[in-house]
Amino acid sequence: MPKTPLGRLPREAIRMLELPRLPQDIIEGFKVLVDLTGTISDSMDQLGIVGVVPAYVLPPVTPGTRIVGPALTVRNIQRVAQIHKAATVDKTNTQGETEAHNLAEPGDVLVIQGVMGCSNMGGQSATIAKRQGFIGAIVDATVRDPDGYRSMDWPVWCKGFTPITGKWRMETVEVNGVVEICGVQVRPGDLVCADEAGVAFVPRERAAELLVIARQIDAGDTKRKADIDKGTAISALLTRKYK
Repeated sequence: MPKTPLGRLPREAIRMLELPRLPQDIIEGFKVLVDLTGTISDSMDQLGIVGVVPAYVLPPVTPGTRIVGPALTVRNIQRVAQIHKAATVDKTNTQGETEAHNLAEPGDVLVIQGVMGCSNMGGQSATIAKRQGFIGAIVDATVRDPDGYRSMDWPVWCKGFTPITGKWRMETVEVNGVVEICGVQVRPGDLVCADEAGVAFVPRERAAELLVIARQIDAGDTKRKADIDKGTAISALLTRKYK
């Protein structure tokens, strides 16, 4: 069924209603990589792609989680407003992530270019996002309600936490446009791969090519680890070709 905008944003601010999507077998191929972001990072080095954000920059709220799925993007900017007036008189909430929720398909990842210091996402928003099919969120900014994400078992990577609402302090200006996450350009439909070590953004048109290399690296690392575990001499480990 075709998607219909909710009217929270001007129609032109929603750049596309349907994501360009990778074949599911490509996505599944990334999901089974043992060292997810490490293997992707090594593969990107071979292809000359810059697309990895380490966890010391964008850490997971819940350690030990990992996700793989297409990016559905949101861009927020600082709002110029008198906070008390906005909260008590105007009461105009200019956050528009509900438009992204409305477009989500099961398995999508919410990717937000946000505003530091205020909340770009909270527990209620995350609950709706999960219900609509998002498997997690990557937020280049601050969020609130971290305990909520943990209790609902919904993975989030972000720059930190704040109790300060974003309702009166920021506005959503674009959904499904190009965003920049910690210096990495991300387009709608690009593949998001995230784990405890960081977040990798795989350009959609390079995903199949990169997966071939990633599988080779992953298989080589698995074989080398097995040789280490069984006591193979260091000299042999140094001379054997694993990748």
